[in-house]
Amino acid sequence: MSRQILSSSDRARQRQFNLSRRRFLQGLGACIALPAFESMAMPGVAGAATQAADAGLAVTNSGAPLRMAFLYFPNGAIPASWWPTGEGADFQLSKTLAPLAGVKEKLQVLSGLDHRNASPGGDGGGDHARASGTFLTGVRVKKTSGSDIHAGVSIDQVVANHVGHLTRFPSLELSCNPVRRAGNCDSGYSCAYQYNLSWQSPVTPMAPEPNPRLLFERIFGAGSHGERRESVKLREKQQQSILDFVMEDAQTIDAELGNRDRQKLDEYLTSIREIEKRIQEAERFGDTPDPDVDTPPGIPGAYKDYVEIMHDMMLLAFQTDSTRVASLILAHEGSNRPFPEIGIPEGHHDLSHHQNNPAKVEKVAQIDYFYCQQFARFLAKMEQTKDVDGKSLLDNSMIIYGSGNADGNRHTHLNLPIVLAGAGGGKLTPGRYVKHGGQPMSNLFLSLADRMGVSDVPRFGDSTGRLGDV
Repeated sequence: MSRQILSSSDRARQRQFNLSRRRFLQGLGACIALPAFESMAMPGVAGAATQAADAGLAVTNSGAPLRMAFLYFPNGAIPASWWPTGEGADFQLSKTLAPLAGVKEKLQVLSGLDHRNASPGGDGGGDHARASGTFLTGVRVKKTSGSDIHAGVSIDQVVANHVGHLTRFPSLELSCNPVRRAGNCDSGYSCAYQYNLSWQSPVTPMAPEPNPRLLFERIFGAGSHGERRESVKLREKQQQSILDFVMEDAQTIDAELGNRDRQKLDEYLTSIREIEKRIQEAERFGDTPDPDVDTPPGIPGAYKDYVEIMHDMMLLAFQTDSTRVASLILAHEGSNRPFPEIGIPEGHHDLSHHQNNPAKVEKVAQIDYFYCQQFARFLAKMEQTKDVDGKSLLDNSMIIYGSGNADGNRHTHLNLPIVLAGAGGGKLTPGRYVKHGGQPMSNLFLSLADRMGVSDVPRFGDSTGRLGDV
């Protein structure tokens, strides 16, 4: 095969092109790798609420922002210890739910909600992956351990796509365990299904942030109280500098590219222009909030502290109106975490397959109680935190707490353990135990989306309509 002979000037141009192209791609990589272009500035909460009211979106009856959150615990619950006695407003909290007594009037225990698409069907094993993959999507996830994952757009992202422009972050995703994006985690199902609740598209999960320090700095900036706003402004300038650098290099090499490469370059630049739009959009926000709290040092050694600090991060995000949509994975589905802090050295998942062994059943009930204690602490702090309308954050929120498995021993997905906390800004009727008699969980999601001002979604997942009596 003959080799093309280049003149010295051609070789110089080739070297210059290669350097320019390499520098451009490096700059572009740095640009795309930046963690949070939405993390700019925000308007005052009242101003944002006014914008939302004008748009008919995500506000309470009194004009305060309405928030939506989803908190997931793994491996189901012990049914006999979970479900209350009585019905309606005349109900008594169960053994597991007893820690919620202080906020009983601000929550609903909901029974009779199902995720039938999490059942085996013809797919065999993999109930843990299906439980979490279906929880916020309502769809049957594709059984694969490869890169061809497929779920559905999750309800939090449906809502975020409508109301996310009102806050610095359309949504926030949090986790109390390391994130896995690939590999076989459950009987031929990808780890992506168990380590992500939120899905931007059927093939794109929204990876949660497990490190509270990184999450805090993403939302509020680095440094101590009083320094963070300047760090955010510096980060904005650095981001803009990278964008300018990339665009300059792009103009330099465009003339040297063939048609196919020019098309690829245009695709890259489309992404860059979207980032620029977000930076320009941020100009309508004021200063970044700077809460008078210490930046978290990182992931705590004790699991209880870890759960508490991630709850606190969600509360701060809502309190500062940094976002109105959030999700938190307390532990991935199928988690075999031990609980030495409550005297249980065995793994949670192993215990959940108790085969009605009384000692194991009691230990799982204690784990369920532990998780509920942390949830109760979070709700109490939400109740104690005043919103812009003088009511509490809990009054102006809708918070789902539950699992995609019902009975972890049998891997069932009917009659899921679900609590709906908050008054929804006056749009919910809390203080009740409501039996819904075998309806899709997706029906509840549609009803909550309606209350967030997102009422133009005719169907979601396996929904059959809106859930009444919430």
